[in-house]
Amino acid sequence: MKAPSNITLNKGKNLLTLTFDDIKYPLSAEYLRVYSPSAEVVGHGPGQETLQIGKENTTIKRIEPTGNYAIILFFSDGHDSGIYSWEHLHKLAIEQDIRWQNYLTRLKDAGHTHSQH
Repeated sequence: MKAPSNITLNKGKNLLTLTFDDIKYPLSAEYLRVYSPSAEVVGHGPGQETLQIGKENTTIKRIEPTGNYAIILFFSDGHDSGIYSWEHLHKLAIEQDIRWQNYLTRLKDAGHTHSQH
């Protein structure tokens, strides 16, 4: 998987836009945070995922490249252990609609309401 041709973080630090094959994918910091590839979120195997709650106001404090295959996102809630490979970011970009709905459904099923911005 090749790197995105462009990565931009908006001034509010809550929207990261990735460009893959000339298509721009705006991804919210909340979305990227709740779908972090870290063990804290995904666990150590299928079915061990941990629902992330209360991340609506999360921002991205900084972005660091790691090698030429990924970035690390440093979030305002202190989370910084997810290594976002280009492949993972591309998957999050193209599957955003279904993943976001799944997240909102899981929050609702867990008895939490999502406060929209």
